[in-house]
Amino acid sequence: MPRSRNLAWDGLLNARDLGGHPTEDGGETRWGSIVRADSVRQLSEKGWRAVVDYGVRTIVDLRSNEELAEDPPAELPIEATHVSFFDDRPDVFEQVEEASAGAASHADATRDVYLIFLEHFRANVAAAIRAVANAPEGAVVVHCHGGKDRTGLVSAFMLRLAGVSIEEIATDYSLSEERLRTRHEEWFAEAADEAELERLHRISKTPASSMVDVLEELERRYGSIAGYLRAGGATDDELERARGRLRD
Repeated sequence: MPRSRNLAWDGLLNARDLGGHPTEDGGETRWGSIVRADSVRQLSEKGWRAVVDYGVRTIVDLRSNEELAEDPPAELPIEATHVSFFDDRPDVFEQVEEASAGAASHADATRDVYLIFLEHFRANVAAAIRAVANAPEGAVVVHCHGGKDRTGLVSAFMLRLAGVSIEEIATDYSLSEERLRTRHEEWFAEAADEAELERLHRISKTPASSMVDVLEELERRYGSIAGYLRAGGATDDELERARGRLRD
């Protein structure tokens, strides 16, 4: 039976290993090296034990300063690094809201919002990749809140650096919508009005086509995902170490 990338860590809904993805040169990404996840704040004690037993020694937390809490617990043998995906830029968030409201579909909205964030916060994204590249030996967990947008983009870039096809990356990205369904249904039930419900439905989506469009557009603008990350300040050495997390 094929190994499952889905990880049953108590308290999380969206934890999965980035190993086992086929690469365009006929290889496969390494298991037990990078895990994408929703917020580790939700882990139970049993869940934390599973994380440690999996070999995780570093957590890269993409949440903003406002989202931070003291996790993981200090007594665990895990180093936590905070690299906010966003800066405090009300002008950018206003631009994002306008783009989202004006989009013809959920998929278009997701694509347009991602591209706005990625252009304005290139240095933040490069810093996240650098944090993974420079982490000590052991598995790395990358997470934000739901583990689908910020984490989805950083995971996509790591996979692309490792030589995974855009279509394969987009398929992995799209899994988050189903993995988070029970949490999203709670959001929908608590929506204050129809406008809020519509907004929640939009942000719950992870259309594969949106990720395809984002990666193709970045590669058109910058030549490659590595080129995009270099524009954010990542060095060739850092990019090679990032690739080495998932490839021999």
